[in-house]
Formats: sequence, structure tokens, C-alpha cells
Amino acid sequence: MLGLDVRSVIVIAGIMSLMMAVALYFMKRNYPPSIEGLAEWATAPAILFVAALLFGARGRIPDALSIVVANLLLFSGTALLYFGSQRFFGLRQSIRLWSATILCVMPPLAWFAVVAPHHGVRVTITAGFMAVLSLTHARLVMARGPRTFSTYFTGGALLTLTAAQVLRFAESLQLPAVDGALDNTSPGQGAYVSVYAFSVLAATIGMILMATDRLRGELEHLATHDSLTGCLNRRALIEACALELARCRRNQQVMSLLLLDLDHFKAVNDTHGHLVGDRVLVDFADRVRALLRVPDRLGRFGGEEFVVLLPETSLDKARVVAERIRRDIEQADGDLPRRTVSIGVTVSFPDDPDLDGLLARADAALYQAKEGGRNRVETVALPVS
Repeated sequence: MLGLDVRSVIVIAGIMSLMMAVALYFMKRNYPPSIEGLAEWATAPAILFVAALLFGARGRIPDALSIVVANLLLFSGTALLYFGSQRFFGLRQSIRLWSATILCVMPPLAWFAVVAPHHGVRVTITAGFMAVLSLTHARLVMARGPRTFSTYFTGGALLTLTAAQVLRFAESLQLPAVDGALDNTSPGQGAYVSVYAFSVLAATIGMILMATDRLRGELEHLATHDSLTGCLNRRALIEACALELARCRRNQQVMSLLLLDLDHFKAVNDTHGHLVGDRVLVDFADRVRALLRVPDRLGRFGGEEFVVLLPETSLDKARVVAERIRRDIEQADGDLPRRTVSIGVTVSFPDDPDLDGLLARADAALYQAKEGGRNRVETVALPVS
């Protein structure tokens, strides 16, 4: 163990837990509220730090503190890490279940620590509880986390902790009633303590990595999506259309473009206020999105104008999609003001040099729809002179 005794490993593990608690606390303060679970992840290592101090003082303070209270804090801190992961993945926290389990485990643990001391039974109880909780936590992370390094790193650390506790549980069945002093434990005891300490540290680091991945994903989403409607923003939409147009030229295919404009939207804002206007835009985007295929793209072009990109879609099929959208918006009910939409439809040509010509044709078709009385679908298939 590189010259470190068990007491030293426990104290070092506690200090590392405290450092992780500080790091996670500042992450909680600076990360957006949408990244949940950081409060539990920050509090748990602090609890484990106190538990490590009590474990490290074994033989110098009463067993009621160094065994009973220390294990209670160990169970609580480990469970709190799990609750944080549940909240991080948007799941309901199973606080009652695990709190009840801890309350059931603590009386026999206290009995065999203070009333009728038995080292083997205590280790059986502790290792069994920790193995089940660690395995449950690992399964949650691996099942709910994205297939990224941070997920595998965290899940691997929790599985390592589970394996160590399972081996400790198996060994506990042959342990004697009386354990040695903390400074004179077996190499196996030192190995288990070391694996526990570094597994918990690795799992905590993994949680920091998962939170960082989540933050990066949210920032990337904000950079490419409209904050109100969740559609692609203008820049991301133009990039998507340009990429699709280039792919069409390479593969000799066509794409269609729909330019949508909510009719008389200014009157909605003037009559009902901008908050209602925002709700109308969100509802409109949700309804259009529900009518599209997976590869289709919906973007907010500006104000009440939206663009729908339809890959590998002919003009006739695109018009069918546009009519479906127009009817759905016209027939929409609910507490929002009645609204209609005008739609211009066009299709790409093999010799389109860039996106400008495609957008110009879609805009010309939209102009025709508005001039024709609005709440209409019009198509322009020829280049605009």
C-alpha cells in the first residue's frame, strides 16, 4: 500500500471527498438550473468527509461514533449521490425507499457495534448494503446516460466499487467477532479501503464530467436553436439547407423548401399582448414539428416567418405537406387566438449555385400566397428573374 496504513488512506479519502464537495458546490452556483442534481452531488462528498474523519478516529473515540454514526453518514452520503443522479436524469428520487432501508439496517449494525460487538456481522451488513446501492447506482448511470466517456467512466467506477463490496461481503462470512486495531489491519482490509476511496473519488469526478457534458450540450443547443420555439435559428437553418443542397447536387436529388408566415401576427401582439404572441409562436412551431418526418428541419427565419426543409422531396409532395400544415393551423382550437398561415413552396434544381436562388423562389411563392388572400399555399418551380 505504498507505506500508507488504513487510517491514513481513510483520512486522505476524506480530504479528497471534501475537495470534490467544494468543486461541485461552485459548479452548482455557476451552472444553469436546468442541470439538476448538483446540490445532492455537492452535499454527499461533504457528508462522506465527516464519515471519514469518524472512521479515522476509530479507537480514539467511542465506537458509537466511529462505527455507528460513521456508517450512518457513509450510507447517507452514498445514497445522496444516487439521489443526485436520479435528479440529474430527470427521474423521481427514491428517498423514502432508501431512507427506510437505512433505518432498517442501522439497528442491527448498532447492536453488533456497541451491545454485542461482532466485526464479521458488521462488515456483512455494511458491505451488503453498499454493494446493492452501488450496483443500483451503476445501472442507473449506464441505462440513462448518453454513450459518452463520462458515462462509462462513472459507471465503471461504481461497478468497481460494487465488485469490491461483493468480495468484502463474501470475506465477511469468515471474519472473526473481534477485529484488530485500525493501525494493524490485514492487507486485505487496506486494499478494500483503498478501492472504496478511489472508486468514490472516480465516481465523483465522473459526475463532474457528466455535468460538464450536459452544459456543453445545452450551450451547443442554444447556439443553434431559437430560445423561444426550440426550432433551428436562422444561422443553423441556413447551414442545414446549404449542406442539403450540396448533397442534392452530388447525388442528383432534389429538396423542397417551405417558407411559412403567420397571417396578421402583428394584430395578435397588438390585441392580446406579446406574451400571448409568444405562446402562439410556440404552439405553431410545436404543431408544425409534429407533422414533419425525422429528417425534416424546421427553423425560425425571423419574427413570425419559419422555414421547413424537406430532404429528398418533390414539389408535389412538398405541396401536400404544406397543405397539411395549413389545415392543421387553421383548424387549431384552444385558448389561443385563431390564426392562419400562408406558405410558399419551391424545389431545388441541379444547377442551383447556392441557397439564394432557392430562398428567392420560396419568397416569391409566399408573396403570391399573401397576394391571393392569405391562408393559402402557392408554389414557384421556375427560377425567379
